[in-house]
Amino acid sequence: QVQLVESGGGLAQPGGSLRLSCIGRGIDFRAYGLGWYRQAPGKQRELVAAISPTGIRTNYAHSVEGRFTISRDNAKNTVSLEMNGLKPEDTGVYYCNTGTYGDTYRGGAYWGQGTQVTVSS
Repeated sequence: QVQLVESGGGLAQPGGSLRLSCIGRGIDFRAYGLGWYRQAPGKQRELVAAISPTGIRTNYAHSVEGRFTISRDNAKNTVSLEMNGLKPEDTGVYYCNTGTYGDTYRGGAYWGQGTQVTVSS
């Protein structure tokens, strides 16, 4: 049974930081590009950041570029999202996803359960 287990969500102040983590169970992350998506209330799910299978290439949504950093540790079968300079509009449920990475990321079949991020004073 494939599972992506996420952690690290919570409440942060504007300008604060959070680190999200996702670990794969029953799946080898080395075979996949990985992405982080988020869904804010009343909005569509959007790709926030993506990383290629070896971690050489990354891609970010314009709204988070320069503030968020995606990374992976294939030895630990994890992918992380370091979020700095948080803004209220970053609020939403964040999801880990396995996919493919060519010139750009394409989402795939496996998803984490989602972790809530709330940015508020």
